[in-house]
Amino acid sequence: MFGKKLSEYIRFESWVLILIAVVWAVRLGISLAGTSFASTRWVSINIVSLLGLIWAAVAVQTSGFGSYKQLLGLYFFQAIVQHWLIALAILFAIMTGTQNVYTAPEVSGGGDGANWIHFVAHAVAAALVIPFVMWLFGSIILFVTKRVKPA
Repeated sequence: MFGKKLSEYIRFESWVLILIAVVWAVRLGISLAGTSFASTRWVSINIVSLLGLIWAAVAVQTSGFGSYKQLLGLYFFQAIVQHWLIALAILFAIMTGTQNVYTAPEVSGGGDGANWIHFVAHAVAAALVIPFVMWLFGSIILFVTKRVKPA
């Protein structure tokens, strides 16, 4: 994809992907243990994703990994990992009837988030739309990085 192998993308940002999975598991675990949403929300995959967005936009230039096309590939993998894990937690809630932080009303528009629409939104829509939103912001950071530290 975009001149790089799948394994190159995964290796390049493995620490981001691992951190997304770890934070997802911690967040799910503490919510299933009965921790309040107000406390659980401080363990945030979105913060990890934001850090990954910024890091990738800078690192793709400073490491020589690539440019704008490769940045989109990196964001695609970050979004897939993040949103498929969230979809898995939603599926778990649907199948077991056990609510968790990913199906809480606070993240589901005020309703029960253990539903198929919420699942599909993360499994399909978010994984296909979010990378382009990330790429828009990351491209601005990459543009600035290219001006500050040319190849």
